[in-house]
Amino acid sequence: MRTAELDYDFDPTLVATAPAEPRDAARLLVVDRARGSIEHRTVRDLTEILRANDQLFVNETSVLRARLALFDTARDRSTEGLLLEPGVDAHTWRVLVRHAKKFHDGDLLSLRDAHGHDHGDQLQLIRRDAEAWIARFSTGPSGGGIATLLERSGHTPLPPYILKARKDRQQSFDDDLDRAEYQTVYAQESARASVAAPTAGLHFTEKLLQKLADRAIGATAITLHVGAGTFKPVDVDDLADHAMHRESYTVSTDALASLRRLAPLRAAASARIVAVGTTTVRALESLPADALTRTDAVNASTDILIAPGFSFRFTDALLTNFHLPRSTLLALVGAFMGMELMRETYATAVRERYRFYSYGDAMLVL
Repeated sequence: MRTAELDYDFDPTLVATAPAEPRDAARLLVVDRARGSIEHRTVRDLTEILRANDQLFVNETSVLRARLALFDTARDRSTEGLLLEPGVDAHTWRVLVRHAKKFHDGDLLSLRDAHGHDHGDQLQLIRRDAEAWIARFSTGPSGGGIATLLERSGHTPLPPYILKARKDRQQSFDDDLDRAEYQTVYAQESARASVAAPTAGLHFTEKLLQKLADRAIGATAITLHVGAGTFKPVDVDDLADHAMHRESYTVSTDALASLRRLAPLRAAASARIVAVGTTTVRALESLPADALTRTDAVNASTDILIAPGFSFRFTDALLTNFHLPRSTLLALVGAFMGMELMRETYATAVRERYRFYSYGDAMLVL
């Protein structure tokens, strides 16, 4: 498809700079594909909208403090970094560094935490590849592994459009608050490897999940570690020419068993798989053809590009946020609900002043 088909008119004042309070008070635009209808609700209304036996599939990955404030002592200058993906060992990462060409192999940069403190943690630049530095972390006197180091000296990796909107509106936020807000309530610390949140899941509260469970609407967890490539804009005319990023995912034996249990219910139209977020869709739709007959977990990686014409195997309904124009995430949504209905939906969301992007409102496509 032509990338221009993923454009839409947008008002930048709609970018949300903080989540709804409480989370499930966010607005929910409900789209019924069969009827072509659009309804305005709130996320907490999921208890009324979904049916008994419907099953949420959620991404329980956890977000690293992957944004870095770096200081070059030798040249008395500051810069910023963003983790992309781990390297050959736990302390080696590919890192985007602002003004990357101004640095050299072997440069040693100090990390400053969100309050400007230096704990002695450092990042040494090893070599550059086409778009990033290969770099190695070393811990200061406080010690600990890479996860501990990043909790101590890293910053919450909020998307650039939130940071820009805050700057334009002269808003200031505490990074510790963002650390709590930019994480789902079901995120697993043992799965802390994402550099961006699976943001559709940010709308859930423990109370809402319990209310859904009380109505026989369960939740099954999978894991897909979100990479910085999720923010990569599509800068080619034909979407098929876009180089997709690769992300690792795990679908456990319990999750596969849930898919097997749901198969006959879905065939009888008495249950639906409700994918919470595009990352969950990417994991489910990347499963191998023999997934439902396997007795072991699926641990793999995917660079799947889901665009109009895609045949969905596991996704019956989609809960998702509103996405950037000209993005692969928007192409996925267009593939699921149809481009014409998606354009109408987005025009409605803009007109009705829904809050957009990571901290924004949500849509449910049935």
